[in-house]
Amino acid sequence: MAKKTEAEMPETTNGFSITDFYQGIREEFEKVVWPSRKQLVSESAAVLLMVTLSAAMIFLVDKLFIWAAKQVF
Repeated sequence: MAKKTEAEMPETTNGFSITDFYQGIREEFEKVVWPSRKQLVSESAAVLLMVTLSAAMIFLVDKLFIWAAKQVF
């Protein structure tokens, strides 16, 4: 997309045009590759599994440090 010269730009504040803004949004949405339902479900399950495993590891490490602190103090 070629830049517009000042003569071609509509009278707006600081060169901002709401129509150009929405046209840009539309062009960017056309580039998006939306996932299939199967891909969405499998990747969501993977994220939930990783979050659960991470939370469990943090919990276990926290319990280990609490136990170690009780042994020292």
